[in-house]
Amino acid sequence: MSFETVADILQIIFADIILSGDNALVIGIAAAGLAPEFRRRAIMIGMMMAAGMRIVFAVIASFLISIKGILLLGGVLLAWVCWRFYKDLKAFNTADLDGPKEGEAPKKFGAALVTIMLADLSMSLDNVVAVTAIAREDTRLLVFGLALAIFIMAVFASMIMKVMVTYRWLSWVGLIFLVYLTAIMLFDGARDIGLLTA
Repeated sequence: MSFETVADILQIIFADIILSGDNALVIGIAAAGLAPEFRRRAIMIGMMMAAGMRIVFAVIASFLISIKGILLLGGVLLAWVCWRFYKDLKAFNTADLDGPKEGEAPKKFGAALVTIMLADLSMSLDNVVAVTAIAREDTRLLVFGLALAIFIMAVFASMIMKVMVTYRWLSWVGLIFLVYLTAIMLFDGARDIGLLTA
């Protein structure tokens, strides 16, 4: 196994941990405002939707990865993701994960599910774009990255959420990594379609 392949695998693992952790954190924040008896159900539904969406986007990504210009498009999308992730991090730093305070009405289950579904949709797409950017034409790396993301969401989501809440600086490290990945993706995408010369 070459050094480049090992480096790609490590980048994919890091991207999966950050993006799956971010997804889990948003689900946790949305569920925290619910009455206690509904929180576990909302989290389980959110995790299932996130896994399902990653599978759907993975199937699409396997076709999109061969389209000329997809790296540039993915880079633009990832740049938007970085901006949204930055705004999310500021919200996470002020979020109250202990649930509604005394005298406050808990959020409605349906409203929380809509929030979770939109987060799952966006972050699952982010995850697929990031893994696709790293894997490029290597289908094995793509399958590994997306299977790992689903595994992380299913098995370690609650733990990741607790770690990222406790050590919030890890989220900022993840943002720096995403910015780095975006820059590479935009550069390579522009070069692939002839906007830049090698």
